Amino acid sequence: MDRRATALLLVAGLVLWMAPACLADATVDATTMPKVDNGVSSGHATQTDTTTMAREKEAMSNSAKRFRAGAEEFTFQAEVNRLMDIIIHSLYSNKDIFLRELISNASDALDKIRFLSLTDKEQLGTGETSQLEIKIWLDPETKTLNIRDRGIGMTKDDLIKNLGTIAKSGTSAFLEQMQKGGDMNLIGQFGVGFYSVYLVSDYVEVISKHNDDTQYIWASTADGSFSISEDKENEPLGRGTLIKIHLKDEAQEYASEGKLKELVHRYSEFINFPIYLQTEKEVDVPVEEEEAKEEAKEEEGEEEEDEEGAEDAEEETKEEEKPKATRKEKRKEWDLLNDNKAIWLRKPSEVTEEEYQKFYKAVSKDYTDALNYSHFRAEGDVEFRSILYIPSIAAYDFYDKYYEKAQHGLKLYVRRVFISDDMKELIPRYLSFVKGIVDSDTLPLNVSREMLQQEAALKTIKKKVVRKVLDMIRKMAETEVKCKAMEEKGETEDKPSEKDCGQYGKFWEQFGRAIKLGIIEDSTNRNRLAKLLRFHTSKSGDKLTTLDEYIGRMKEGQKNIYYLAGTSKEEVAASPFVEQLLKKGYEVIFFTDVLDEYVMGHLLDYDDKKFANASKEDLKLTDKDEVEKKKDKELKESFKDLTKWWKKVADDKNLQNVKVSSRLATTPCVVVTGKYGNSANMERIMRAQAFSRPGASFTPTQRTLEINPRHPLVRALKEKLDAASEDTMDEGSIASARLLYETALFESGFVPDDPKAFSQRMYAMLKNQLGVDTLEVDEDVEEEPAAEEQAEEKEAKDEL
Repeated sequence: MDRRATALLLVAGLVLWMAPACLADATVDATTMPKVDNGVSSGHATQTDTTTMAREKEAMSNSAKRFRAGAEEFTFQAEVNRLMDIIIHSLYSNKDIFLRELISNASDALDKIRFLSLTDKEQLGTGETSQLEIKIWLDPETKTLNIRDRGIGMTKDDLIKNLGTIAKSGTSAFLEQMQKGGDMNLIGQFGVGFYSVYLVSDYVEVISKHNDDTQYIWASTADGSFSISEDKENEPLGRGTLIKIHLKDEAQEYASEGKLKELVHRYSEFINFPIYLQTEKEVDVPVEEEEAKEEAKEEEGEEEEDEEGAEDAEEETKEEEKPKATRKEKRKEWDLLNDNKAIWLRKPSEVTEEEYQKFYKAVSKDYTDALNYSHFRAEGDVEFRSILYIPSIAAYDFYDKYYEKAQHGLKLYVRRVFISDDMKELIPRYLSFVKGIVDSDTLPLNVSREMLQQEAALKTIKKKVVRKVLDMIRKMAETEVKCKAMEEKGETEDKPSEKDCGQYGKFWEQFGRAIKLGIIEDSTNRNRLAKLLRFHTSKSGDKLTTLDEYIGRMKEGQKNIYYLAGTSKEEVAASPFVEQLLKKGYEVIFFTDVLDEYVMGHLLDYDDKKFANASKEDLKLTDKDEVEKKKDKELKESFKDLTKWWKKVADDKNLQNVKVSSRLATTPCVVVTGKYGNSANMERIMRAQAFSRPGASFTPTQRTLEINPRHPLVRALKEKLDAASEDTMDEGSIASARLLYETALFESGFVPDDPKAFSQRMYAMLKNQLGVDTLEVDEDVEEEPAAEEQAEEKEAKDEL
């Protein structure tokens, strides 16, 4: 079949997409349905243009042979012209969902007969008819895919109403969505799921048997009409529905057992009823060689007498011990495809730990056990059940591809039917490592009537899911704190298990960065996430601590939470920025992750305590009395000339100011930045990011040089300046001032703008220290012999 013919059949087939998903949507009585005369009804023809009429006539003439003799033929009610546009926009959309829709319909039919059997057991029948199951098999000879259920089945009127009438609810919206280029995944949301079968088929037969009627065949080639006839050619179904899908040539991929298994596992894994697929397997069958030999001997009339009974018995024993010969034989078997049960429908108290972990591995495709999980049912405006898992190991590319495309691990189900596994509306990006399912029986999917309701419903679900995940993490964190406190006190009674005590440590190691990203991105839950932070401090040793523990150890009268960021704990601990803080007994948080300073840009306070960066210019240790303030003022005034001169001779456009510092203890000077400027650590990160992007530029922040008025080197410079003047300062003092500033840049984490000038000043200082007269290299070096001379010498050696 060529592509044009395929498109023609799909055009007619999409006429069927407007039919209702259930009997409640039908409004047309079977007796009023128009019948087809010679292929096209006059009423239908008036709704189409000349081109469409010609196409329909051609398609119907090709399909006339498929209609059975004596069958009643009907026309679909449809807006063919508009559906032509849908075909154009949706010809290459996702076809896989047809199987999901058919299995979902089969499950609904099974649910209905099961419900009726609760009050009338005779409805269910006996024998095979009572087995509520769905079976799928392929027929290679006829190129058909068959799907059978033992559900309630359909009467003749049901076939006409359910499969031949436009559904009123959702029709217009479906057309609008498709004309905008909507995805075929929307099919199941508009009550037109059955007709997705025409994405893969050009001819469909629906054989159905209801307890109250005989067995009928509904058939259509998606050409604008369908036929119904009493079934006298197929085996009796007993009850239920069999759909025969004649696959198109371009849809032969669905004639593969592997493809069908993949689709069932993806979309229908947790349907309430067993789904079986008929598979062909090659098995070893034993060959009875001895029996064949005996029969041959009897035919030839050969008779042999036993010589000795004992010897015969021994030979028989040996023969029995020999492995029997086998031959290969193909057999058809029914494989159960959905053996994973929807355990979220059960009460948490009824599910074992082993079942939870098995379900996690089935949902996440992970080989390790989940670190923790939460099983709950939410009630209210939107009701849903959910199981949420925290993996024990983060995906290898979770952070690398965080901003490219977050891989959301939550699967959305509606009445156990898979809808999507890419629902960013269900969980924020920073929690996208969470695996599990959300299943709702009440989630509105009819976008045409309830777009606002759907958005509100998803927001409600997201809010509850986030709260559950954070509660789960919080409980792990609280258990860890409790274990640590009991360990310090030496208490063992009622202490949580070692596994529970170590859970949060494992979580922080794998997903600590995700929590930090949450603080940056989620302003609503920022305080909750801040409680989950872990870090090293100047007093925590090798153990991680919390903000609450830090506040509990704060000095009396301390108003700020002090921190400093760097590349390692050892580097930060030895930084000149924290000298005075540590000397006075203040605890300093050591931030060593690249995200930490970004986090501090959003987390300004915690529990009424302000955060203070030790590398910023406005650092205040304690409130000073009037006497101390007067002394500081006098000290700054005495160094006023030095600071003014130092800024001038430093010769750095990024140096904004030079001032006397109160944060230094043993270091002569340090370089800081303003309150809203980038610290040295942040500048380093931003510089690396800029250099990694072609065409990007980086602008250093404005800096301030803080000098230690008690340091001998600083006092020496002051004395030299006091003894002379700015214009008469010797070159050695100027070079020393510049060298001190550049050394402070290095020690503070900055990079000098002119490394060559810094190295020259360093060499000059070493020259004076070592008593060297000049730094010029002696060029009177013995020259290497020319190549010709080397060759002559070699020849002379060879002759000797």
